Amino acid sequence: MPLALNDVVQLRKPHACGGDTWRIVRLGADIGLRCETCGRRVLLPRSEVERRIKRFVVRSEDAQGAE
Repeated sequence: MPLALNDVVQLRKPHACGGDTWRIVRLGADIGLRCETCGRRVLLPRSEVERRIKRFVVRSEDAQGAE
């Protein structure tokens, strides 16, 4: 699954703050995510992020060109 910086994704489970949308802020073997509701940053393995993604809310320009 192609991911790009600044993509906004909706994950299957909501965060403790109630938000379920996250912005991708770091790419690599681990993916950095920032909660759009409270600003909390987390680092998750790529395989876990790909499994948890429900849908893309906003695709960055980089991701649209890669498809």
